[in-house]
Amino acid sequence: MSTSSTARQGLELVDRDESGVDRAFRADVLKGLSQKQKAIPARWLYDDAGSQLFEDITKLPEYYPTRSETEILQDHGEEFAAAIAPGCAVVEFGSGSSVKTPLLLSAIAPAAYVPLDISGDFLRASAKQLSAKFPGLPVHPVEADFMRKVSLPDQVTDLPKLGFFPGSTIGNMVARTSVDLLRTMRDTLGDKAQLLIGMDLIKDAAVLTAAYDDAAGVTGEFNLNLARRINRELDATIPVDQLRHVALWNDDFARIEMHCEALDDIEFTVAGQQFAMAKGDTIHTENSHKFDRRSGNTLLLAGGWTPMQRWTDSQGRFSLILAEASIVRSAP
Repeated sequence: MSTSSTARQGLELVDRDESGVDRAFRADVLKGLSQKQKAIPARWLYDDAGSQLFEDITKLPEYYPTRSETEILQDHGEEFAAAIAPGCAVVEFGSGSSVKTPLLLSAIAPAAYVPLDISGDFLRASAKQLSAKFPGLPVHPVEADFMRKVSLPDQVTDLPKLGFFPGSTIGNMVARTSVDLLRTMRDTLGDKAQLLIGMDLIKDAAVLTAAYDDAAGVTGEFNLNLARRINRELDATIPVDQLRHVALWNDDFARIEMHCEALDDIEFTVAGQQFAMAKGDTIHTENSHKFDRRSGNTLLLAGGWTPMQRWTDSQGRFSLILAEASIVRSAP
């Protein structure tokens, strides 16, 4: 019997063992919990429950990025249409937002839409909603880990490609991982592709902290959901009620950090391995880096993309950048 199960939609394989456990998830969790500063990649926050909680976060009064990015998409549709290749396939890295993605699709009238997401059920639900809103638009959902090169559907092979990566998700990664992802996106989309990417901007620390530690506690539930997922999928015994959500601004690295902090000394097992945390120890679960114009441009150039145009919201809190796949050069 094969130890891999075929993804229910699309062209990728999700590598699972005989019991159905995602091997990459287990490997990242065990490695991350074995480090002195425990840390788990932020992408694992987005199972189906996590994806829904994040959608809830985007509607919170403290969480400005979605409103700011939506404003940009609403106000600059004609400029997007003029700058983006006509008849393109929009390849969205992550399931489409019910608000932002339709604004882009309406503005540029693409020939196809290809959402990529690791969370299969959420992907299919989002794709179904988009299909209903745009009945004449071919929609080709692909369940895949877009941190790796993705083979796009044959139906869009000959179309120009626009990658869409909204929400400043690029800021969730440390610089080397962000650069790797941008290079992978370039490989997925091909030469002459374009990329429309969101980047959150550096601003007052109090505004930033509130956006990641809301009064209603939704972001805390989103963060702690990772521990619940580990318990559910990896036969773990993490005492979730002994963890609390922490969000703090790290000025040295221009980022908000999210942690799960132990309220007391705890011990637990994950996939048969024993772990312990002292009171005050944390599991680092997410970074959200903030950018200025120079740092954003430098990141894109390092990833193989040349920034071409930039838009910001009326309060200067958020930016959308249109970049083109750079010509690979071996020298300046």
